[in-house]
Amino acid sequence: MDFLKSAVASAISKGPAFGYSFGDRVDIDESIWTLHNGTKREDGSKCSIFSFDVNANKSRLPLARNALRKLRTLRHPGVVKVLDTVETDSYIYIATERLSPLSWHVKRKSLTEETTKWGLHNIAKTLKFINTEATSVHACIRPASIFFSESGEWKLGGFDALSSMKEDDSVLPTYGSLIPDSHRYMPPEVSKGGWEVIKQNPAHAVDAYNFGTLIYEVFNGSYQGSEQLTQMRNIPPSMHQAYKRLLNANPKSRMSVGQFLDQGKRLGGFFQTALIQVTDDIDNLGIKAEDERNELLGKLDEVADDFPADFFKMKVLPELLKSVEFGGGGAKVFSTVMQIGTKLSDEEYESQIMPVVVRLFANPDRGIRVFLLNNLPLMIDHLPQKVVNDKIFPQMVTGFSDVAPIVREETVKSVLVIVPKLSDRVVNGELLRHLAKTANDDQPGIRTNTTICLGKIARNLGANNRAKVLSAAFARSLRDPFVHARNAALLALSATADLFGEEECATRLLPVMCPSLVDKEKMIRDQAQKTVDIYVARIRKYTATMPDSVLPSPGISASGTSTPRMGAPTTENTWTGWAISSFTNKLASASGQMQTNGNGTAQRPSSVPPSAAGSTNKPSASTPAPRPGMTLAKSAASIPTIVSPDPSAAFNDETEDFSGDWGGFEDDDGLGDSSNKAKADGPDDDDPWGTPAIASTTTSTSKPFEDEGEPDFAGWLAAQNQTKKPAAKVLPKGLAKSGAAAKKPIVGGRPTASATRKVVVPPKKEVKKEEVKSNEDEEEGWGDAW
Repeated sequence: MDFLKSAVASAISKGPAFGYSFGDRVDIDESIWTLHNGTKREDGSKCSIFSFDVNANKSRLPLARNALRKLRTLRHPGVVKVLDTVETDSYIYIATERLSPLSWHVKRKSLTEETTKWGLHNIAKTLKFINTEATSVHACIRPASIFFSESGEWKLGGFDALSSMKEDDSVLPTYGSLIPDSHRYMPPEVSKGGWEVIKQNPAHAVDAYNFGTLIYEVFNGSYQGSEQLTQMRNIPPSMHQAYKRLLNANPKSRMSVGQFLDQGKRLGGFFQTALIQVTDDIDNLGIKAEDERNELLGKLDEVADDFPADFFKMKVLPELLKSVEFGGGGAKVFSTVMQIGTKLSDEEYESQIMPVVVRLFANPDRGIRVFLLNNLPLMIDHLPQKVVNDKIFPQMVTGFSDVAPIVREETVKSVLVIVPKLSDRVVNGELLRHLAKTANDDQPGIRTNTTICLGKIARNLGANNRAKVLSAAFARSLRDPFVHARNAALLALSATADLFGEEECATRLLPVMCPSLVDKEKMIRDQAQKTVDIYVARIRKYTATMPDSVLPSPGISASGTSTPRMGAPTTENTWTGWAISSFTNKLASASGQMQTNGNGTAQRPSSVPPSAAGSTNKPSASTPAPRPGMTLAKSAASIPTIVSPDPSAAFNDETEDFSGDWGGFEDDDGLGDSSNKAKADGPDDDDPWGTPAIASTTTSTSKPFEDEGEPDFAGWLAAQNQTKKPAAKVLPKGLAKSGAAAKKPIVGGRPTASATRKVVVPPKKEVKKEEVKSNEDEEEGWGDAW
């Protein structure tokens, strides 16, 4: 084989330029030609090369030259397509389309009856053209002269002896006996009188007889001689009568191939098959009416298993694509295209279907766009990522804002299919921008599908921006009046629970999910319970790993200085014991006289808490008169409101922020229409999602620490805490209480049985109404506040 290739290459180098390279040799029956697979050097496309060695076969050179001349001049769809030819004194080369011998399939009996009828139909049409229009005789009809093209069609070759009856120097009468294996296929009149008798008989006689032998061989697998032709057991019964007439011993009474073709195409004839009808009509698919086109496509589905796969690729598919793009083929044609596309390789898909799909996405027709989006799952695996990201998606985004709801909805659904092929920049940028719009669509189904889409593509979003976008989008959907939109949000939250941090779950997501627990719809309540349970279980697992406290150890402050000693409570229920114990210890340790500064003002020891600004040693007229017994006065220190941290501050992201487009936490603070009410009611109303302002500091005049006054324990404790860690030590609301004086100390919300020491109480003074009114929001009992 290597020697043959080198010899061929050497011959080519000495002769005219031949732009094709020889490949492997193909085995064929007896022939004057050697067949090779080849490739075109310019573009690497496939071809076949017939070569004839002049020096090795000089006696048959007239047949080779006749074949070369006829193939150059004869053009017909059923004839082998010639690409190029070269003739020198030592060789003849004919480059054709890529071919494979029919004899391979005949010997293996791999042809179905429908496929065989379809092939015979094609050869019959070609022979009718040669006998009638070209007034010629082929004289070499046999499997060795017929080839399969790349599209699976039967193509006629073997034009070695093709002769026109109008030519005086025709090859057949002179060189017909040199045709390889001619005696086996020779008609009876030629066997008796030689090839000269063909001029005395009709031009179709020889080819009609050979066509009869071809019918026998393709249905039975082999042909040895004329004595077998009477055995018709494998030939379709509908063809028996016409078959016999083709083999009539009298050439003048013999049926022509053209007559055989016409008889088979009659109503109910043997050529009236779906396969043959499809091939005849496929070329005119673009100009057919809609009902005719649908009928043809129905037949195409019926014969899909009988058709050679290559025929769909090479012949049917291009016509279907033209019908979709230019002939108004519609959804049914496009569906057939997708079915054929599943059988294509990536290279074939990229060369045949992908360019048409890209052009169709640019088509403004809404019907075509919907067809494309519906069939996108069948196409996406064959489309390169660069094509999807750079060509298809920019055209596809127009559907997000289309006026037709069906286009918007199908576009949202298609995001799930196309998102794996998009770049991170597109997903976290343009795609989220468009989904933010459809999340607020006036169609509830589109809003619902957008929520579902976000839940399914959550892991494709950037980690820095993901939690912020999803929490805002789902919070907005939880307030949607459409029940299925709320249900979709809860399902999406369940599926994406692992994408949020524990603090995000506790501070942002659970508060917006909890109202769904009392939704009017049972479906929402049930799903909300399941979703909340998932988040609560996760938070419990997280808190189990947290330390008991982050406060510094007792007795040591953050700066390393000693803190006031406080007694430990005896039990958990007597939690006020530490405060009272600390107070009594401090009171007992106080001794000495009050010091005064230079201007006569009393100098307060460091162990005494500071009094309110502007206070004097004189009892204030507005201070309520203490009553006998142990009471806790209201602290002079104000309790600043704890400012809730802005949840969005936890998500500092360099990517583009679209959370404001979703209408979740930021748009209306998670409360829907109640935000307007909050603004109208003023700053005192609770707004769980807004950022509350720090409450203004209220000061009240307290009694200085004197022997005759009531100890300002709460004020002292607040001052000590603020001195050490002002931002972290804030008293609860109940500890700052200064309501009506109790006669007995209160422990655990109940009066105690006795007091340990007496306190000198000054005479009761009248309390101004203004002071009482300023503290009316804290009139609850000390124990009731807990």
